[in-house]
Amino acid sequence: MHEVTAMLPTLARVLGSQDRLGALYAAVPDMAQPDGDFDALARLASGIFEAPIAHVTLIGQDWQWSKAAVGTPDTRVRVEESFCVHTIAQETREVFLVLDASKHAVFRHWRRVAEAPSLRFYAGVPIMLEGQAVGTVCVLDVVPHNGVSAKQVEELRRIAEVAATLLKVKDKAHRHSLNEAALLRQEQRLAMALEAANVGSWLWDIRAGTVAGDGAMTRMFGLPSERSLSAKVVFSAIHPDDRAATFSKLRAAMAADEEYDGMFRIRANERWLLGRGRVHDRDYKGAPLTFLGMTIDVSEQQVAVQRTRLLLKELNHRVKNTLAMLQSLARQTLRQTSDPAEFMMAFAGRLQAISEAHGLLSDHEWGTIRLSELISKQLRPYVSDYAEQVELHKDEILLGPDQAVGLGLVLHELATNAVKYGSLSAPKGKIVLTARSVVEEDSAVLHLTWTEVGGPPVREPRRRGFGSLLIERSLDKIIGSSVKVEYMSAGVTALIHLPL
Repeated sequence: MHEVTAMLPTLARVLGSQDRLGALYAAVPDMAQPDGDFDALARLASGIFEAPIAHVTLIGQDWQWSKAAVGTPDTRVRVEESFCVHTIAQETREVFLVLDASKHAVFRHWRRVAEAPSLRFYAGVPIMLEGQAVGTVCVLDVVPHNGVSAKQVEELRRIAEVAATLLKVKDKAHRHSLNEAALLRQEQRLAMALEAANVGSWLWDIRAGTVAGDGAMTRMFGLPSERSLSAKVVFSAIHPDDRAATFSKLRAAMAADEEYDGMFRIRANERWLLGRGRVHDRDYKGAPLTFLGMTIDVSEQQVAVQRTRLLLKELNHRVKNTLAMLQSLARQTLRQTSDPAEFMMAFAGRLQAISEAHGLLSDHEWGTIRLSELISKQLRPYVSDYAEQVELHKDEILLGPDQAVGLGLVLHELATNAVKYGSLSAPKGKIVLTARSVVEEDSAVLHLTWTEVGGPPVREPRRRGFGSLLIERSLDKIIGSSVKVEYMSAGVTALIHLPL
C-alpha cells in the first residue's frame, strides 16, 4: 500500500498513453454506457470496506466513466478530480489509498472534497487489460478511515481481476456476435446469387447415407431446403429413366477413382442437370468415404432450337472446364474443414464468383463481356453503396471466357479479404480500380490495379492461405498473366497483368 505521493507530473503521460488507450477502446468501445453485469462487483467492494460508495471505472483521456456504481448517481467525472487517475498512474500497480482527503495538500481543494458529498476516504486498485491499467475498482467514504487490512486489499485486487476477465469475455462475445451477423448477411447474399446462377454443390457421406447440399442443389432436385438429406431421398429424385445410367456412371467412377460426368433429369420437374464429381477420400482398405459433386441446370439448353444446341456444345465444353476448376477449388476448400456445413459456407463464395462470370458469358452467348460488367457483378454483393465504395477508372475492355472466369475469381477473393480485413470492413473504406489496355510486343494487355483505401492498417500475413494462392493462380491458364499482391500499410494493392 502507498500513501498519496507527488505523482502529478506523470498523470498526463499515463492518460495519453496510446498503448493504454488502444487496449481500452479495443475491448470496450461503449465505455460510457453503464453495465449491470458489473453491479455485483461494486456492491461486493462496498461491503468488504463497509464504505457507502463503490465504482467499477474505466478511464479515458479526459473522463472517468462508471460501468457500475453503488451509493452515488454519478456516472462520470473529469480526470482532473479523479482519485482513480492516481491509481492507474502508479508504476507498482498496488492499491492507492487516501485515508483523509481533507488533510492532503492536493485533494483537500477538490470540489467533491471541500463541498458535498465531502469525500474523505478512497481505496482503489487498477483493472489491467493487455498489461495496461484501463480503469479501477474503488471504494469511497464521506468519513476518514484509520487504515485498511491486508485482507481487504487482497479482496479488492481479486474483484479487479474478475472485472478485467468480465471485460474480456464481453468483448469476445461482442466480436463473435458481430462476426456471426456479418456471416449471416454474407450467406444470405451468396444464397440469392447461387439461386440466380443455377449452380449447386453437394457432399455425399457414403457410410452415413446422407447428402449435405446448398440451397441451389436442393431446389434443382425439388427437395426440402435442409443442410442434410438422406442419400436415398436425393437419388430417388432422379428421373427413373435416367437413374440406372446415372448410378452406373457413379459406380464406375468410384471404382476407377475417376471423375463422374453425366447428365440426368429430375423426376418432379423434368429439369435437366449436368453433374460432375469425384470420391474425395477413402478408408485404409480403399473403400470410398465421401463423394464431392456439383450440378448445373442446363434445361434451357437441352430444349432449345438448333442454334442453341450449337451453343450448348460450346457451353458444355466451358461448363466442364468450369466444373473441373470448381472441383479443384472444392477439394482445396474441403481440406480446411471436415464439417459439411462449414465446407458449404466456405465454398459458396468461390462458387458464386465463378457463377457470376458464367452467367454473364452465357448472356453474351459465350463471346466477350465488358470488364465493367464483370467488376460490377463480382463486387456489388460486398458493398452497400456501389457508387460510393467502388471507384473505377477504365478503358473500354472486352474479356473472353477464360479471362472472365479467372479474373472473376481473383476479384472475388480480393473482395472477400477486403470485407474481412481490409477497406470494406470500415464504414468509409472503398476500392479504387484502374484498368488500362496497353500494347506490349504488338499485343493488347490489360493492366488492372486494385487499391484499398480508408480501411484499417494492413500487415502482410505470416502464412499464405488457400485464398492467397488462389489469387495468384486463378489466371495460370492464360499464358503471360500474373497477379501480384502488395500489403501496404495504407491498404492492400493488387497488380494484375492479363493478355487480351
